Amino acid sequence: MLQSRALVIALILLLSTTLPEVQSKSIFEKDRRDLLAIPETIVSYFYEAVNKVYPKVSQFFLDTVQSPTVIAARQRFAKEATKVSIMFEQLIEKIKNLWYTRVLGY
Repeated sequence: MLQSRALVIALILLLSTTLPEVQSKSIFEKDRRDLLAIPETIVSYFYEAVNKVYPKVSQFFLDTVQSPTVIAARQRFAKEATKVSIMFEQLIEKIKNLWYTRVLGY
């Protein structure tokens, strides 16, 4: 129990520094992990707020997030987000290529 709380605190600290970095990047420079950092950060802020007011409810949220069903859904979301991110990167490269060859004539 103590280890999971320490893990949650470490995750909250890690993700709280990630959100400003995500907002400062342009669309073309985003990393694949950025798609997952935003929801994780929102959830960690929500957990922090609930934990300050209702510790028992926050423990219920923590137990729910660690359930096998939610873990499987998060893994599926991460897998699909990675696929979408790769496809988006390929699309951006094609657009850049078209821009340089057709419009600018390089």
